[in-house]
Amino acid sequence: MNNNYVIIMAGGVGTRFWPFSRSTNPKQFHDVLGIGKTMIQQTVERFEGVCPKENIYIVTSKEYYEITKQQLPYLSDDQILLEPNRRNTAPCIGYACYKIAAQNPNANIVVAPADHIILKEEEFRARINTALHFSAKNDVLVTLGIKPTRPDTGYGYIQFTESEGDIKRVQTFTEKPTADWAVKFVESGEFVWNAGIFIWNINTIKKCFEAFLPEMAEAFEEIKGDFYTDREADALNRAYPQCKNISIDNGVMERAENVYVVLSEIGWSDLGTWKSLYEVSEKDENQNVLDGNMMIYDTKNCIIKTPKDRLVVVKGLDGYIVAEFDNVLMICKKEDEQKVKEFVATATTKGKEFV
Repeated sequence: MNNNYVIIMAGGVGTRFWPFSRSTNPKQFHDVLGIGKTMIQQTVERFEGVCPKENIYIVTSKEYYEITKQQLPYLSDDQILLEPNRRNTAPCIGYACYKIAAQNPNANIVVAPADHIILKEEEFRARINTALHFSAKNDVLVTLGIKPTRPDTGYGYIQFTESEGDIKRVQTFTEKPTADWAVKFVESGEFVWNAGIFIWNINTIKKCFEAFLPEMAEAFEEIKGDFYTDREADALNRAYPQCKNISIDNGVMERAENVYVVLSEIGWSDLGTWKSLYEVSEKDENQNVLDGNMMIYDTKNCIIKTPKDRLVVVKGLDGYIVAEFDNVLMICKKEDEQKVKEFVATATTKGKEFV
């Protein structure tokens, strides 16, 4: 287990979850489910028994250092990796992997986002351990695939080839298909959702960076002597401009041939939107998800999340999002939640304090 490492990506802003998620305090640092733990705290705890706590690395932005340290006080500064700027997931993962490689050339790594919900945590750990055993002994890239429950167009899909067992070879990746294709994918039984959780050994991922993202590989290789020193921040400022703004999916996973998927039923949601939070949350007898101090009349199929110190009265709504945080109140039909990004763009013109 000492060779197992976990990289948690926690630098995103989570715009689609506005006004709850803000640029100064994004959703991974909130107690979204109202259970007394933030999403990043839940994510770290989920890996208990998978690797030692000293082998957990958080990759985030410089502006989130203090809140990360506050919520995860047992992490050392070497375990909190601060990107000089956001350049998508490939540089984020590359930075963490090359830093870990400088410490342990035998590392076996899990990469996971900080803002996903996983309801079946024991099954999740079992699936992760299956993937880790496979990646430790083979030159492979592994991802978790979630059996789809509906033809959702918001997720990426993985097509796998038939073989025995729960580890399947990946045939194709399709990012956010049309509604018609999503229906065909689900009906075929050959596709799973891409959970965005990756597993590989350090030598395999370094070879992939060298093959598919050589400039990025060279940039991180050049500064490997600066990791775990007080020169690291300056070295990153030199390396990051050489890194392409690209996702790990586009940069590596879709181009590699040695990709496998572990089929998983783990109660997963990427919790990217208000609708996804509604779907995984407990509902009252009128199918409302309620979090706050409120009086509800003739209201159904709504998600209402408001501050505990404010009494909120709602009457006559059906299928709405009512969300208040800090200085912003949003009331919007659930079916129009894709407009939240537009709301954020317009709110930016009203002042930085609203986003």
